[in-house]
Amino acid sequence: MMNKEVSATTPVSIACTVNGQAVSCTAMADTPLLLILRNDLLLNGPKYGCGLGECGACTVIVDGKAGRSCVLPWAGMSGRNITTLEGLGSRALLHPVQQAFIEEQAAQCGYCLNGMIMTTKALLDRNPTPSDEEIRRALAANLCRCGTHLEILKAVQRAVQLCRECPHCD
Repeated sequence: MMNKEVSATTPVSIACTVNGQAVSCTAMADTPLLLILRNDLLLNGPKYGCGLGECGACTVIVDGKAGRSCVLPWAGMSGRNITTLEGLGSRALLHPVQQAFIEEQAAQCGYCLNGMIMTTKALLDRNPTPSDEEIRRALAANLCRCGTHLEILKAVQRAVQLCRECPHCD
């Protein structure tokens, strides 16, 4: 949360960790984390969707929990550990969740994919064997306008299997 002594329009210098790298950036206190990630750190995994935290396109993981970066103020990120889609895996070694979404062809336009993958990662971190109902509940607030919901559900089920087999998954 924002320090009560800091005005929303006050520039603040915040140091945190993004994708395992220490970063520091100065911006207005109320600047959404999404803008820092995309404009200052050039990380384009999180997408600008609704700007209200309702569609999920901007989802990142902050201290182990999925969060909507379009509504998280920069002033609240001091000392936090932030993971974006770029921090999950690499082209040479995809994270099992990324691999599962590819294998199950769970993307059509791909705009929601960041949110679906990051929300799935956070879900599997806290519950490595979710039921179909738990998967549906976790992804319920992530919008997919293309209608690939069945493929997304299959991708999450596949990710559960791949994470079970992966020596790097916790």
